[in-house]
Amino acid sequence: MKLKNIKYSLVVCGALFTALSCSEDFLTVEPKGTSLEANYYKNESQAYAGLVAVYDIIGKQSKGFENMICMMNAGSDDFNAAGGGATDGVGIHSFADYSISQSTIPGSFWGDFYQGIFRANVLLQKLPAVPMDEAKKGRFAAETKALRAYYYFELVRTFRNIPLILEPIKTADIFNVVQVAPEAIYAQIEKDLKEAIPGLPVKITNMTEEAGRLSQGAAKALLGKVYLYEGKNALSAAEFADVNGTPGGTSMYGYKLVDKFADLWKVSNKFNSEAIIEIVHTDKSNADWGFWGGGKDEGNSVCIMVGPRGYNRILPSAPDYVSGWSFNTVRQGLYDVLKGDPRFDATILDMKAMTDAGQAKWSPNYDDTGYFLKKFMPLNSDTSTGSGATALNYKQDVYAIRLADTYLMEAEALGGTGARAQALLDAVRARVGLGSIPVSLDAIALERRKELAGEGHRWFDLVRTGKAAAALASKGFKAGKNEIWPIPFKELENTKIVQNPNYNN
Repeated sequence: MKLKNIKYSLVVCGALFTALSCSEDFLTVEPKGTSLEANYYKNESQAYAGLVAVYDIIGKQSKGFENMICMMNAGSDDFNAAGGGATDGVGIHSFADYSISQSTIPGSFWGDFYQGIFRANVLLQKLPAVPMDEAKKGRFAAETKALRAYYYFELVRTFRNIPLILEPIKTADIFNVVQVAPEAIYAQIEKDLKEAIPGLPVKITNMTEEAGRLSQGAAKALLGKVYLYEGKNALSAAEFADVNGTPGGTSMYGYKLVDKFADLWKVSNKFNSEAIIEIVHTDKSNADWGFWGGGKDEGNSVCIMVGPRGYNRILPSAPDYVSGWSFNTVRQGLYDVLKGDPRFDATILDMKAMTDAGQAKWSPNYDDTGYFLKKFMPLNSDTSTGSGATALNYKQDVYAIRLADTYLMEAEALGGTGARAQALLDAVRARVGLGSIPVSLDAIALERRKELAGEGHRWFDLVRTGKAAAALASKGFKAGKNEIWPIPFKELENTKIVQNPNYNN
C-alpha cells in the first residue's frame, strides 16, 4: 500500500532498502546498502519518500500470494485453504490443517513486517536532521511510530516471542539479536501509539492528496485494539469510545457506519465514512509475475485468489465475475450461520445454486464447497487495462480496521453488558435491518463472525477469547501450540533466536 497519488515515490528511495530489507529473511541478511542510506534523507522530498516506504508494508494484508487475509481465513473455522490442490501454497495449507512447522511457515510473514520496522527505525533516526518544516517533520515521525506499532502488533500476535528492534541494526549485531517477553513488545507498541497520537491530524481532510494516511482516530482505534488483546479492557473501551462516538451517529473523527452493508465492497467506494485504517490498492502499478509479492506490486491479490476457478457466465442475469483461483472456499458452518442474514448476499457467492439455476458454472477443485467469499470477488469490469498481469492488478481497497469492527470491540471491552454495549451491538445490527437482541459476549462474538466474515479477523478472535481449541479441533489445532506460529527456520540459522514452544520436532 502506498499513499494516494504517490504510488511510485518509493522508486526514489527503493535502492536504499534493497539489500537491507527486501529479503524475506530480514534478520539474517547483511546490510550492504548502509553507505548509500547514509547519504540520503537530505531534504523533505527524500524524507517523504522514506515515509512512503514505511507505509508500503501495511499492504501485507492483501498484497501477494502470502497475504494476511487469505492466510488467516484459511486457519479459521469458516474457510478452507482450497486453491488448486494440497500443494498449491504449502504455507497456507499447512496452517489450514495445523501441520504448520518452521519449514512450511512462509518467511515473509516474519520478514515483511520487520522490513517495515527497519524502514521506520531508519526514518526516525534520520528525521531530526532533515531541513524541513518542524510541524510536518513531527507528523512524519508520528506516522512512522504508529506504523511501527502496527507492524509489531502483527508480529507479536502471530509469533508472540520476537525481537524488539528500535534502531537500525549494525552488521556485527545482526546475529546477536534476541527475543524479549511479549509484554515488552506490547509496552513499546503502547508507547509508540501514545507518542504518535498528538502529532497526527485529528482526521484527514485533504482526500485528494492525503487519503490513506493515518489520523488520530486511526491510531486511537489501533491502541484500543492493542489494549483489548492485552486484556486491558477499561483502557480499550475508553479509546474506542472516542473513536466510535454515539452508536449509529458520526464520531468526532468523522466516522459513521455506511448506510448499506453491500456498499462497503463496491470497488469505487474508497475512503468512505466507515474506513478507519484502509489499505490502498491500485491497478496502475503494472504488477507482473516477476515481482509479484516483492514490494513493487500494488494490486489486491485477494481478489483473484478467492474467485471460483473456471467461472463461466451463461445467462446475462449472472454476475460477470473474473475466473479466479478458488482459495478460501466457505465452509458449511459459516454458510449456515449467515444463511437468512441480510449480509449473506454481500458475503457469500453460492455457486452451487447458480449452477443449479443454469446461470453460471465453474470448475470445482480441491476442498471446493461451492461457496465463495464474495466481498473481494472482482468483476471483469474491474480488470486493469494497464500493462502487467491483469490477475495481479485489482484496485479494491481493504479495511484493516473499520467502524463496525470497533463498535463490536468496544462492546466486548465493556464485558458484553450495559446500555452502551447494547447500543453498539444494536447499531451494527440495525444497519442491516436486524432488530435488537440481548447483548452478551457470545452475542458480540457471533455478530463479529457475521459482520466481519472473510476479512481476516476470525482466527484472532478465537485465539484472543480462548475459543480456538474447541472451534478448530477438527482442523488439527493443538492447545498450547497453535495459538502462535512457528518462527521460520531461516530466522533461527546462525542467530540467537529460539523456536516457539512445541515446534522443534
